[in-house]
Parts: sequence; C-alpha cells; structure tokens
Amino acid sequence: PISVPNLAGSADRIDRRLWPWLSSSVSDLGALWMATRDAPQDGFFAAGAPWYCALFGRDSIWTARMLLPLSTEPARRTLRTLARRQGHRVDLKTGEEPGKILHEQRRDTHGFGAMSLPPVYYGTIDATPLWICLLHDVWRAGVPSAEVTELLPALEQALKWMINYGDTDGDGFLEYHDLTGQGLVNQGWKDSADAIRFRDGRIAEGPIALCEVQGYAYEAAMAGATMLEAFGRPGADRYRSWGRALATRFQARFWCGQGDGRYPALALDGAKQQVDGLSSNIGHLLGTGLLNAGEELLIAQRVSSPDLDSGLGLHTMAATDAGYAPLSYHCGSVWPHDTAIVIAGLVRAGLADYAT
Repeated sequence: PISVPNLAGSADRIDRRLWPWLSSSVSDLGALWMATRDAPQDGFFAAGAPWYCALFGRDSIWTARMLLPLSTEPARRTLRTLARRQGHRVDLKTGEEPGKILHEQRRDTHGFGAMSLPPVYYGTIDATPLWICLLHDVWRAGVPSAEVTELLPALEQALKWMINYGDTDGDGFLEYHDLTGQGLVNQGWKDSADAIRFRDGRIAEGPIALCEVQGYAYEAAMAGATMLEAFGRPGADRYRSWGRALATRFQARFWCGQGDGRYPALALDGAKQQVDGLSSNIGHLLGTGLLNAGEELLIAQRVSSPDLDSGLGLHTMAATDAGYAPLSYHCGSVWPHDTAIVIAGLVRAGLADYAT
C-alpha cells in the first residue's frame, strides 16, 4: 500500500489520546496517494474514491495543507505537480487561462447529462489562490529556499491570473461563469448546479463571485507579495494594494443583515445582487486576513448557531433557508472537510472557543 510520506516520526508531537485515531486516518489517506507517469516522484492526494480518484487542484491542495503540521512533503510534491500543469493559453472549452491552476485531470472525458468535462479541465475559481496560499505556508514551514525559488515563476503567473483573468468583469472580485454550456455551472467547492441560492430558495445566475473565494484571494495576494519581497522579485506593492482594495470592496458589497445579525452574503450574482443565503462558506473567511476582529466574531457566532451547527459538523446551508435539505449534496448536508476548514479558521482568528 502507498503510505503518506514522512509521517511516522510525528507521534511525539501529538496528544497520545489522538494518536490511534490519527494513525488510522493517515493509513486510510494513504490509499488516495497517487502520482502521474511523467513525474512519479511527485505524488498528490486524489479527491476521493471511486469517482474522484484523480488529480484535483482544490482538493489536493486542501489535503496537503491540512497535513502540514505533520509533514511538508505532500505539499511540496503537490505544488510541483500542479505547477507543471499551470495554464499557458486561453482555451474556452477547457477553461485554461495563463497562470491558472487546473481543476482536475483524468484519463478521459468525464460528465453526465449536459456536463462533459475534458480530461484536463481548468474550471475552478479557487485552486489558483489556494495554490499560492499553500506555497506560502510551505515556505513559512522552513522548506529549503531553493525549492521555493523553483516555484516563483509559477507564483508570479498565478498572481497575474487573479488580476488579469480571475476578475472577468472588472468589478474587483474573482468570479466564474461557464460559457460553454458543458462545463461546471458552479466552480467553487460547492460545484453542484443548485448550490448557490438566495435565502428564499432561488438559484443564483452567473457570473458568480463567491464570498470565500475573496478571502482566499486576499490571503493569496498578501502572501504572494510577502514572498516576492523576500526573494527580491518585483510586484509586491501592486498585489498588496490590490488586496487592500479587495478588502474595502468586500466590506461594502458583501455584508448583509443588520447590527449583530450581519453576515457575509454567500455570493454576488451576475446582476451584482447579494445572494443572501446563509452558508458554511462564510466560515472559510476566518483567518484569511480579509476581515477585522469584529467581523470575525460575528461569523464565529453565526457558524456556531443552531441553524448552521448540527452538533456533528456544519450544515452547508442554514436550516432556516428555504433551499435547505439535510441530505442534499451542497444545500444542507454536513461535509467533514468543510467543517475542518472552518475550525482551522476559528483557531487562526483566536476564536477557538467557538469550535467546541
């Protein structure tokens, strides 16, 4: 069986009561460790078995990022694997754009119904900023500078993609819109066609600017600027200024509700209306730096309220929303990785008490 690299020596850094659970989880995770024929030395975690046993930008990045406290090795290999497949041209069918990190790679066309995804597909709005965040985290973890230097050209291209292509209509937010009629209608982590809804249950129409993606983009811009500066590369001031402007725009456009009941809208739709669904997505903003301390506290209170907190994890959509369905794919079910990301954000924001 394939094992996760270099985790065996971590037992002395982990609470003994958690070790049996963690050891079993790592063993299970090893079953998802894959590599491509062109670079068998650089593996990655597949998104899931059996239908998603493939390289997935977002999923492979998040898995490697969550493992950083145990080992940087999966992250380093994942970063290199995705950088080799970074976009170089504009291709409407595949969604490829210069600097973009891919969504998925398979051996053949994948899809059902009207959706038909090519073997290499770039239709994701969040993999590129998340790749930047992972590179920054790896660098901060003490990976040799030479390894980071090799990835700096990919970093520069990814940062350019956020500004030049991620913002399709020039409003200062990252958004997505499938123009082929055969790709993913939604291109965030909640990528089912009915996932982005108003509180009254209506499905939003694109282009869609998701709230959590703006948090990823802000963190990526600031992290990327820090790395460019540290390695003597140009452009740091440009990305810091862009990030600060994004935070100002977000505060003005996304927050809905009144007083202590305020929360970020799930998204802005194609008409720039607030898609006011209450969702777990807002928890992904925690710890990104996009929000101030008071705003993070409001989100912490929201995600720990009964309409989102099931007691076993976060509902993807609030039980008080008209579109809520507890067994749906993205409109009320509980996803462990989603809950884990929000818990990590609460810890980073200094609000760990809300995670219990």
